[in-house]
Amino acid sequence: MGYLRQKKNNTMVELGSIVILGILAQWLAWKLKVPAILPLILIGLAVGPFSTFYTESGNKWLEPIWNEGSNSGLFPGSNLFYFVELAIGIILFEGGLTLKRDEIKGIGPSIFNLITLGALVTFIGASIFTHFILNLPWTISFLFAGLIIVTGPTVIAPILRNVPLKKDVANVLKWEGILIDPIGALVAVLVFEFIISLGSSGGDHFTQHAFIQFIQIALVGCSLGFFAAHTLRIFIVKNWVPHYLLNVFTLAIVLATFVGSGIIVHDSSLLTIVVMGLILGNMKNVPHIKEILYFKESLSVLLISVLFILLSANIDIKDLQLLLDWRCISIFAFVVFVLRPASVFLSTRPSTLSLNEKLFISWVGPRGIVAAGIASLFGLKLVDLGYEGAEYITPLVFMIVLGTVLLNATTAKLMASLLGVSNSKTDGILFVGANKAARLLAKYLDENGREVALIDSNASNVEKSVELGLRAYEANVYKDEMDDNLELSNMGYILALTGSTDVNKYVINKYKNSFGENGAYRLVSVDEMNDSNNNPVDGLFSNTDDYINFSEVARDYPLLHEKLVNTKEEFENALGAMYKVENTIPVLLKDKDDIFHVITSQIPNLEITEGNTLIYMGKEIKEALE
Repeated sequence: MGYLRQKKNNTMVELGSIVILGILAQWLAWKLKVPAILPLILIGLAVGPFSTFYTESGNKWLEPIWNEGSNSGLFPGSNLFYFVELAIGIILFEGGLTLKRDEIKGIGPSIFNLITLGALVTFIGASIFTHFILNLPWTISFLFAGLIIVTGPTVIAPILRNVPLKKDVANVLKWEGILIDPIGALVAVLVFEFIISLGSSGGDHFTQHAFIQFIQIALVGCSLGFFAAHTLRIFIVKNWVPHYLLNVFTLAIVLATFVGSGIIVHDSSLLTIVVMGLILGNMKNVPHIKEILYFKESLSVLLISVLFILLSANIDIKDLQLLLDWRCISIFAFVVFVLRPASVFLSTRPSTLSLNEKLFISWVGPRGIVAAGIASLFGLKLVDLGYEGAEYITPLVFMIVLGTVLLNATTAKLMASLLGVSNSKTDGILFVGANKAARLLAKYLDENGREVALIDSNASNVEKSVELGLRAYEANVYKDEMDDNLELSNMGYILALTGSTDVNKYVINKYKNSFGENGAYRLVSVDEMNDSNNNPVDGLFSNTDDYINFSEVARDYPLLHEKLVNTKEEFENALGAMYKVENTIPVLLKDKDDIFHVITSQIPNLEITEGNTLIYMGKEIKEALE
């Protein structure tokens, strides 16, 4: 009885510790501005294989799989495999939801080449090199190569957030990472199924049975994913599910689809779930899709935290000792310093990217969640089935993942500086609020050559902005969506133009260091407008125009006018006249070098020279300005 009680307590401590350590690792990654996968894997190794060096019994502190010899472990038999597979499915579904096809327009053919030709170069090159350097069977070599195709967005995004890059470079890296995940997962699934098919058929070539399995996976994955996405949309649109159950109901549908796909055709689940997420994420007019995405993101963070600690802890010292062989180190060097540059330069050969930009993209290619997760899943399965060389799969992939993350996280900023691809010019203007008045001002700036972007939680406002040809994003400023948006890395000014003074103040306080290093401004409130002594230093345009006035002027006089001012006196006289005239609001000053300056509610102390232009919104008042 005492033994059972002790075992129960140990299991509770282990389960609780995994979650606590996982969230601690996520927080630590946020503080250190590194990908979370790095501290997660290190913690997993510390409580797993490395702990055998400093425990009295020589056993691991955390044993994910039940060990009969030590009477310890969390998951009996193959149950860990099932948990890993379900967790990866949920993570991939969340990744599929974030793939917006409209966002990759105009980026160029480089991304398509990277996820096709570049992936093929990596796949073939890594397969051949691994086969000959380690004398592994071709099938195992191909599986390893398929697993390291991916460069996960959850690994690249934290790196890019901390390294402001030129727009083209950042976009190529971002979208390659997003689009390559499902492709890499599909390749790994197909190669794994090919290996199993060869084993079951007894053949050593591409048998008819294997070909049929491939076709079945593709057909079931695409068709069932399509059907599941549309079924879930019907439930949401028809309000057949109460709002408080929507997130967990979606989770249940995802799990049912994942499990059902695996029952219909073995190992088709990953493809099915990616297709389901991709289709659902790109459907229009799906209510509450943002809420579902937020829930899945939170769930993915938890699963990623638990998953990587478990997977790292499950590695044995004997597996890590395999990596001490110089041949394994040479595989890492070959993948990072030969295959990655080769795939990038071949894929971007016809592009407008410069040599230094191609070199930087070649340098940044960290592997992530899908690679490590599927490697553990398939590697453990093949070892359990007795396939020769399968013991190399998990440690080799973890070496590539940990090595590339560590290398890129510590050197990306330095390399960007050395190669001159940093985006040192952060003079873009971020509009928080995409209402009619904000769109009017943003459109004027866009037509005059300034980088602008708009953020709004109202989908209709965002859609209207996009229709005007403006960059606009649906986002909630109280969440971390703006921090995660790499498209905003070149923003240096913030204009908070929402109808809520609380929101405007929150935006300035939270994001002035991230996106407003050159200036962060907001509309004045009603109280501030009625009290000239309470005029904020970050107030916009004038101390007599709040959001209501700003919106009404844009509604009644949706025009921007220009007035030439050549001296400080002319400038101040023009401002004074505008403050006295109803339905006229000064907004910008353009100097002789075509540089725009924001007009604030306190008369700005700007240097006025001949050829300056004052831009104002609303009613044209030529007479009053003479």
